[in-house]
Amino acid sequence: MEKKKVLLVDGMALLFRSFYATAVSNQFMYNEAGVPTNGVQGFVKHLLTAIEEHQSDHVGVCWDLGGGTFRNEMWSEYKAHRSAPPAELIPQFDYAKEIADALGFINISCQGYEADDCLGTLANHYRSQNAHTTIVTGDKDILQLVDEDTNVWILQKGYGNYKKYDPITFVEEWEIQPKQLIDLKAFMGDTADGYPGVKGIGEKTATALIKKYGNVQTVIDNVSELSKGQMTKIQNDLEMLDMSLRLAEINCSVPITVEIDTLFYKGFTADSLDICGYYGLKVVRREIEKLLG
Repeated sequence: MEKKKVLLVDGMALLFRSFYATAVSNQFMYNEAGVPTNGVQGFVKHLLTAIEEHQSDHVGVCWDLGGGTFRNEMWSEYKAHRSAPPAELIPQFDYAKEIADALGFINISCQGYEADDCLGTLANHYRSQNAHTTIVTGDKDILQLVDEDTNVWILQKGYGNYKKYDPITFVEEWEIQPKQLIDLKAFMGDTADGYPGVKGIGEKTATALIKKYGNVQTVIDNVSELSKGQMTKIQNDLEMLDMSLRLAEINCSVPITVEIDTLFYKGFTADSLDICGYYGLKVVRREIEKLLG
């Protein structure tokens, strides 16, 4: 039986990328209601491009929600130092979801969890339903989900440019297995997410440790084999190492249920053009007109 093809999109990643691509030149584009639309229009254009590239009729868009997540409860500094979004971007968060819904896409999120967790949970669920999932995002953390039934496309500059990962291409580049990315980040930390890992151990050393020992626990079990400097760093930061390991892992048990058939997308119609007109999405309207011929 041929597997169903599912396309899952990290909505916030597409929205942020679209906003900052034009914000540097103050190309915010406002609709008649005075709402900036540069991020929203780019988000939809990215979405349309991914659908065309992937040729899937099952599409879902996952979102981060405001407020903290279970990771903030584990580590108060998690993403705490990220600057507030620009004023022109803030109204586009809800606007993007509203427009995606109006165009017939399913928005997916869960309070207390990140979009990454929703993406992982759904990909895991669809694997058991004889489906193959492709995830489009700008976040390399998602690469830990790569397996025979889950591919990840990392956004590159422009529209329709992706770095595509399956198990083979991931190992060729990273020289470890996708799941070992969790252990790698546990050692080296993530400055963007606000956790340090083991102080003094960077990507090169972390990669060497994972390639030799396989995972964090095996490194700890054999810490006496390491150089004195490495052993001291790890032993001094065991608590943070454990915390970083838990923070780095995507939670694939989010309490959400979105069956594949729910994601069935019928495509664009003349109504889609009316929706673009209503929201003042001139760029998106032109793209859909091209698709409709």
